Amino acid sequence: MNLSFPYGFDLSGRTQLSDLPRHIEDMVELVLLTSPGERVNRPTFGSGAAQLVFAPNSDTLAAALQQIIKAGLQQWLSDLIQVQSVQVDNNDSTLLITVQYTVIQTQQPQTSEFVFGAGAP
Repeated sequence: MNLSFPYGFDLSGRTQLSDLPRHIEDMVELVLLTSPGERVNRPTFGSGAAQLVFAPNSDTLAAALQQIIKAGLQQWLSDLIQVQSVQVDNNDSTLLITVQYTVIQTQQPQTSEFVFGAGAP
């Protein structure tokens, strides 16, 4: 069952579902935004990337985030996706994270972008 994120209910009162590509993109975002220690039953879940968003923006931070995010995605979503690349671009006070991956079940390539910082919508 692919629950939509954030959780919600449809007009009939049932939990909203999402299609597989959207569900996987939601899961990628959860790995990015969750810090280790936040989940009681999975204390090592997440990438810790959200903690570094408030660090001084630099090329070094972008390179570190690239490695942290790729490792987190491979650890937690390797049964669903094959990570092709993770790119982190820093521009002033904004981080743009681009994740390219292949959905294992369908073999479809996907690209997801996430913006953190002052330029975020």
